Amino acid sequence: MKRSIVWLASYPKSGNTWMRIFLANYLSDAQKPLHINQIQRFGFGDSKPDQYTAAAGRPVDFTSPEATLQLRDRVLQRIVANNADVNFVKTHNCRNVAFGTELIPPRFTRQAIYILRNPLDMLLSYARHYGLSHAETAEAIGRTDNANSPDETTTWQFLGSWSDHVKDWTQGGAFPVLALRYEDLLEDPQTHFVKTLEFMGVPVVPERLDRAIRFASFDELKKQEDAGGFTEKSPHSERFFAKGQAGQWKDELDPALVTKVRREHKRMMKKHGYYSV
Repeated sequence: MKRSIVWLASYPKSGNTWMRIFLANYLSDAQKPLHINQIQRFGFGDSKPDQYTAAAGRPVDFTSPEATLQLRDRVLQRIVANNADVNFVKTHNCRNVAFGTELIPPRFTRQAIYILRNPLDMLLSYARHYGLSHAETAEAIGRTDNANSPDETTTWQFLGSWSDHVKDWTQGGAFPVLALRYEDLLEDPQTHFVKTLEFMGVPVVPERLDRAIRFASFDELKKQEDAGGFTEKSPHSERFFAKGQAGQWKDELDPALVTKVRREHKRMMKKHGYYSV
């Protein structure tokens, strides 16, 4: 069985989907922007209910995290069974264990691309996406048991706290991980998307790179969502692609919540250059 999964991993609302869209446009050598609702062909999520139903061969009780997780190995086995060299799989799961199940098993894994974002900005997008208040979100991302319960589009996602998520994905492990900051991708997409391609062993063609970056720009993605919607938009929010900027927290986040997040996530924020921003 090939270790073919390349995880495209992040805490929710940290740039994971942007990376998937860039890779889809680059690897397909698209001559016009791929539609955002077609990117599943280039990397699907590990929490899609139909994957679990297919693996079970029967209806699944998604209200039970234990029943869902009992199928996880079978889901991942089905992914790598296509014998492809690379299978891109989007995940928001932590690289840890939930209810006795290893969420990101090395035996299926080739490598991972992990995107992290300043938690103060991520909090704003997370709150909007899940229909929570800023205070509720600040509380959620500090909990070690933070998880997304299933809805019509996803099964359980086991996140843990923002700090634990970042630590588990970026420190050590049994397979290579490329960690990228969302803010660096915004500021210098050429340099950091090149790092991504080189990490995977994909040849870098400058013209193709520039075109894929253009096709994955926020202006393009917002235009497509305005015209035809996006299947991955949460039912709690008006849109998936909002501003895609860095530093919004300075104007939009209550100073008391800034203090709370900085206090609870000080170590990881300092480590990744977010504490004194």
